[in-house]
Amino acid sequence: MPRVFDTIAPRDIQLWGNHTVKLRHNLAQRADLFSDESLANLVETIDPKHIDITTMGEDVSTWGHVDRAGQPGAKVLDAVRGGRVWINLMAIEKADPRFADLLDQMYGELEGSLPDFKTFKRKLGLLISSPTARVFYHFDVPGQALWQIRGRKRIWIYPPTQPFLPPVEVENVVRSLAMEDLSYEPWFDDHAEVYDMEPGDMLHWALNGPHRVSNLDGFSVSLTTEHWTSKIRRSYAMHYGNGILRNKAHWAPKSSSLDGPAFWAKAGLTAAWRKAGMEKKEGYKRVMSYKVDADAPLGVVPLEEKDRTTVSHLG
Repeated sequence: MPRVFDTIAPRDIQLWGNHTVKLRHNLAQRADLFSDESLANLVETIDPKHIDITTMGEDVSTWGHVDRAGQPGAKVLDAVRGGRVWINLMAIEKADPRFADLLDQMYGELEGSLPDFKTFKRKLGLLISSPTARVFYHFDVPGQALWQIRGRKRIWIYPPTQPFLPPVEVENVVRSLAMEDLSYEPWFDDHAEVYDMEPGDMLHWALNGPHRVSNLDGFSVSLTTEHWTSKIRRSYAMHYGNGILRNKAHWAPKSSSLDGPAFWAKAGLTAAWRKAGMEKKEGYKRVMSYKVDADAPLGVVPLEEKDRTTVSHLG
């Protein structure tokens, strides 16, 4: 199998993990994985728990989850081409062994080039989106990278600090009480890094870096990778424990340390809370308020109230 990266420069090795790094990859040449036929097959065969279809308007308040409604994969792709639809296929390495091999190769090359970069719980996602689709301001909990395959998009990446990343909102997302969306102000853009993504581009940014995305033109296909490291797992436990203390004990945590007695107490609290099943009990639910319709102007039509269904958070 051809290499994923032609080269990873010394400066990129030094920046990795703390700053944004843009690399070039060769995955856009893999027509066998990213043809329309392959994409349609994935849409049809992936575990329904691992597909999230959304549509969006002009602002963060006008978006919603979409039911595939049993439509064939080719019809869903037609809705994407002509509408305003964003499809997130998660853990595709479980749906097709070719993607499992690709995921191993991606991280094999990265870990072989980056000292001390050792990962676990790696996942590969596939994004299929309309020429006019957008993703609103949000952040991701694990380590992330975006790999452009087809089409072009623009991404704004913001500092992973206040006021761009409010602790209370981070804690709610980590605990699955809310989706990844964050409060956004237009002036945040004055402090953003802006990148235009072409096929063959890959971006990796600092942990929890807030970002938003707009497609520039064409039917867009991207990969996302997510991973965990020991440091990321500690960050997760810290935010989770702080969230429990804030919401349940009504105590405002002051520390974001990833070591010491206070951290280990939070880690223990996090483990006990999750083992007791409290995350599933309190977690965010998705409401299917639209269904796919390739003939509709936006590729979707609203569901009547009686036809709307609720689905557990993807987690």
